Amino acid sequence: MLNEILKTFIAFFTVIDPIGTIPVFIAVTASSTAEQKNRMALKAATTAAGVLLFFIVIGELVLNAIGVSLEVFQIGGGIVLFLFALSMIFGESKPEEECSHIDVQDDKAIFPLAMPSLASPGAILAAILLTENEKHTITDQAVITIVMLSVILIAWIFMRLSSKLFKYIGNSGASIISRIMGLILTAVAIDNILSGITIYFGLNL
Repeated sequence: MLNEILKTFIAFFTVIDPIGTIPVFIAVTASSTAEQKNRMALKAATTAAGVLLFFIVIGELVLNAIGVSLEVFQIGGGIVLFLFALSMIFGESKPEEECSHIDVQDDKAIFPLAMPSLASPGAILAAILLTENEKHTITDQAVITIVMLSVILIAWIFMRLSSKLFKYIGNSGASIISRIMGLILTAVAIDNILSGITIYFGLNL
C-alpha cells in the first residue's frame, strides 16, 4: 500500500510539477504586492484542486456516457501523456512555455497558473486514470485524492516561498527539473499504455 501511495505521489508530482510553477508564478506576480501574491497563490491552488476533483468525480462517468471504455482511454491518455512528456523534454520547458501565455488582461491566477500550469492536461488524465472505479475502492480513491491534494498543497507552499526558492534554482534550474519530470512522465505514460493494451486484449503477462 505504501508503495502504491508513493507511486501515486510521484505520478501527480510529475504532472503537476510544483517546482516548474515557481518561475511561472514569479513572472505572473512581478508587479504584485505581497498580499496580492498570497491571494493569487491561494486562488490558483484552490482552482486547480477544484478542476482535478471535478475530473476525479465525474471523469469516468463522462467516458461511460459517451461509450468509451477506460482501457481505450488509458491507451489514448497514455499516448497523450507520452507526447506531453516529450514536449517537456525536447520542446520548451514548463516555465518557458507557460510564461509565454501571460497576458495582463487575464486573471493570471486562473490562466496560466491554475490551468495549464497546475491542472495540466497530464494532471487531468492522471486524475481519471488513477481513480478507476473498477480497480479502486472508495477508500483507495479517497487516499489517491488526498495524495493529489497534498501535491497541490506543496505547489501552494512553493508559490508562497517562490522568491526565496527562485534564488537557489533560477530559470535554468527549473527548466532542468521540468525536463527530468518529463523523463519520469514518459515511464508513467508507457506503463499506462502497456497496462491498457494488456487489459483490452486480455493478455496474461
